[in-house]
Amino acid sequence: MTRIPLALILILSFGAFAKAQTSSVTLTAEVRIGQGNFSERLPLEIRDPEIYSPKSARFSANGKKLYINSLEGGKTVVYSWPQLKKLKSISHRFTAKNSSLFFGETTVFGYPYLSVPPSGDQNQFMGKPVESELSADGKYLWVPYYRRDWDLSAQSPSAVAIIDTETDQIVRVMPTGPIPKYVVASPDGRYMAIIHWGDNTVALIDVSSGDPARYQYVSHMTVENQLDQQPLTGTDRDDTCGFCLRGSVFSSDSQYLIVGRMGKGGIAGFHIPSRRYLGSIMNVASTPRHLVLGPDGDTLYVSSNWAGAVSKTSLQKVLASLESAQGRRIPGPSWKSASIGKGARTLALSPDGRLLFVAMNDSAEVVTLDSQSLTVLNRRPVDPYSVGLAVSPDGQAVVVTSQGHSGHGGNSVNIFSVHVNETSPAISLQGLN
Repeated sequence: MTRIPLALILILSFGAFAKAQTSSVTLTAEVRIGQGNFSERLPLEIRDPEIYSPKSARFSANGKKLYINSLEGGKTVVYSWPQLKKLKSISHRFTAKNSSLFFGETTVFGYPYLSVPPSGDQNQFMGKPVESELSADGKYLWVPYYRRDWDLSAQSPSAVAIIDTETDQIVRVMPTGPIPKYVVASPDGRYMAIIHWGDNTVALIDVSSGDPARYQYVSHMTVENQLDQQPLTGTDRDDTCGFCLRGSVFSSDSQYLIVGRMGKGGIAGFHIPSRRYLGSIMNVASTPRHLVLGPDGDTLYVSSNWAGAVSKTSLQKVLASLESAQGRRIPGPSWKSASIGKGARTLALSPDGRLLFVAMNDSAEVVTLDSQSLTVLNRRPVDPYSVGLAVSPDGQAVVVTSQGHSGHGGNSVNIFSVHVNETSPAISLQGLN
């Protein structure tokens, strides 16, 4: 790759696309990684054909790596940060040679296979990586698969890969239920929760040993009723997903798990020690997709896709309501909300909790809000159509993934430097080669 002069990387006026400014926050478009063709060029363009329908991005715990999940490419692409040198491409394609990664498992909780793989072996497939989550200690990156590639209707068990973040090698693949779009780690390091978009269930894995070979499922929890997969052959699973469970957070004491019901609305709650479904609160803006907890451990932020809103409330008030729900749907506490436009997908906070960034799918933007007032500080155009988002550990950069729609746009990752009150330095993308 050609070395790019630092002056060019830090340029702050690269046309309308490259910079948009408010009195308090500036986002500057610095880098594009991908294979799309775009009329507006950024200071640094990194051509990478393995960025194919990128769904999500995540920084390593030490901030030295950037992981990008290419959904249709079946790969997790790894770049150094901030040098942006491509380090590795982790393939999620498994053959007979990879059988040891599965520890002899093909299913869990009695999930049947409703499709037959061409090879006759359920563990020979390409996984379609969706989101990712770091273990509480940062040693492992968990990557769930939307489906195994031969399971066209996503009715059968999918899987989740466990990646050692030191070697960037897959060390184990565990079976899951249908469509495990999301996975979340408990702060105390005891559990990983697998959130099944496909059938209204959540699976709990005990990871307290710290040894992937000893990880095991300990609970299979249900929101109201488990969705039967038998009748769903040939359907659009984004429509036939039941409650379409997705974004989730643990409470800071790891006693509760809160799960967004993107399909039918509401937020479900579980009490982890008793493995008990508490009920759902329903007065959050419709189609809650992504949930994050503020640095104070109490402020709960939610993006709502169809409603086009960002909302916040007290987690303690949410939990108090859920504890009284007795398995029912109830209104729940009041929320403070801001309308920002349809297609509000992934959201993330700056490390200090002051700024909230949201990937807007319909309008192809990244929106920055003041987390306290939910006032929109600026809107930045990104490549169509943005879906995933990650903030660097130092808060100086935002990474946005764009999947595209129906063959238009997408296959790219935009990286912005963040400047607060015009005093923060741009991201130091030195040593590019």
